[in-house]
Amino acid sequence: MLTSKQRAYLRGIASTYDTIFQIGKGGVTEAMCKDISEALRKRELIKLRVLENSGWTAREAADAVAEQTGADVVQVIGSRFVLFKRNEKEPVIENIPKSNK
Repeated sequence: MLTSKQRAYLRGIASTYDTIFQIGKGGVTEAMCKDISEALRKRELIKLRVLENSGWTAREAADAVAEQTGADVVQVIGSRFVLFKRNEKEPVIENIPKSNK
């Protein structure tokens, strides 16, 4: 679970990122989640988009993908959302604020 400071830090980084996955009328599939999981392993932070014809809201898609990949939802705005999953072996994103737990 991300703290608000961690979420804010990651939102700032993600603002410069391009969307790398789109969820269309096929919805959230197992194959897509496998590809997203691989992208998260390499990048840690990715931006996705839900197309209008998908029948999903961005929040529904974000929650479904996050649950299947074990990622955290960083942000949902309009039809786009950002996911984060820490790569413990080879961290990509540096200086993430520490959790107070």
